[in-house]
Amino acid sequence: MKHGIFPFIILLTIGCGSNEKRRSITTLSNFTDSTSYALGADLGTNLKQQKVEIDYDAFMTGLLDGFETDTVLLNQKQRREMMVALQAHIRSQVKDAENSNLITADEFLLKNKLDNLDIKETPTGLQYRVLQEGDGESPGKLDRVKVHYAGRLIDGSEFDSSIKRGEPSSFGLNQVIKGWTEGLQLMKVGSKFEFYIHPKLAYGSRQKPNIPSNSLLIFEVELLDIENKK
Repeated sequence: MKHGIFPFIILLTIGCGSNEKRRSITTLSNFTDSTSYALGADLGTNLKQQKVEIDYDAFMTGLLDGFETDTVLLNQKQRREMMVALQAHIRSQVKDAENSNLITADEFLLKNKLDNLDIKETPTGLQYRVLQEGDGESPGKLDRVKVHYAGRLIDGSEFDSSIKRGEPSSFGLNQVIKGWTEGLQLMKVGSKFEFYIHPKLAYGSRQKPNIPSNSLLIFEVELLDIENKK
C-alpha cells in the first residue's frame, strides 16, 4: 500500500460515506482547511484506486473513540492485526486482477491473429497491422523520432492521444516500452501502423494512470519523422 496504514485512515474519513453524511465544502479560507482538503483529495484518489470498502458508521465511531476518548473496542494489537489483514486483502484483489488481465490479453491476441488475416506477428509476440505504408527511412533503436499516436485499452477506452492534444510526441526509441521500440523500427517515415502490445512488451504489472496492471495496449501510430539518427 503506497501510503501505509495512517493515510488509509485519513482517506477513509474524508473520501467515503454517503452524500448525506459528508459536509459540503466549497471554499477554502485558511491554512488548516486548505491542507486538510489537499490531504483528503490526494489520499482519496489513492483509496479509490485501492477499491477499499468500509462500514462508514463503524469507521466514524472508531475514529471518534480514538480521537475524543480513551476507550476503544479494539486494543492496539488488535487494530494492527486488522490493518495487516486489510493490506493482505487488497494485495490479493490486486493479484487476482493482474492475473485476469494477463489471461484476457493472451486470449485477445490469439483471437486477433486468427480472425484478422492482415495482422502480422513478430517472434516476440508483438502484433501489428499496416494502415498506411510510408516511403521514408526506418529508425534504429537509438534514434529519436516524432510521431502522432492514440492509445486505447481492449475495452476501447482511450488513455492517451497526441492527436487530441494537437502536438506530435518526440522521444528516443530506447526510452519507451519494448513494444514501441520494436514496432517503430518496422515502420518507414510516413507509415501508419496499429500495434497490439502484450503486457510483457508494455508496462507489465506496473499500474499507470488510466492503465490497469498487466493491460494489453492498442496503439495507432504514425511515424512523422526521424529527428536524430545514431
